[in-house]
Amino acid sequence: MEKFKMLVVDDETDFLETIVKRLKARNIEVAGAESGYQALDLMDRQDFDVVILDVKMPGMDGIETLREMKKKKPRTEVIMLTGHASVESGIQGMQLGAFDYVMKPVALDELLEKVRQAYERKLLQESAA
Repeated sequence: MEKFKMLVVDDETDFLETIVKRLKARNIEVAGAESGYQALDLMDRQDFDVVILDVKMPGMDGIETLREMKKKKPRTEVIMLTGHASVESGIQGMQLGAFDYVMKPVALDELLEKVRQAYERKLLQESAA
């Protein structure tokens, strides 16, 4: 898979730092954000191919953040991440344009497979445009 840029958004600092570190160890260009506001600010300054976005966050939650992301960068693929067994919010995210959703805890290989699929869809959409 060619080089792509990822953004991970999660208010759980330990989880965020761990996942970013593990993705970087796999030679993936990745940035982290601890809130929806911080993620949107990063997206104003750079492009990301795939975003992993936590659903439950204080302030701006993942659903509201997804809405704003899709307004700014509709071709960015977003994978919703929930640790609260909220299938409803995962489905709501997909209705708003998310690629898919996964439940925490998630195995890194499973998450990377979803990321690969999302990135391939982004490339297909760009080549069709």
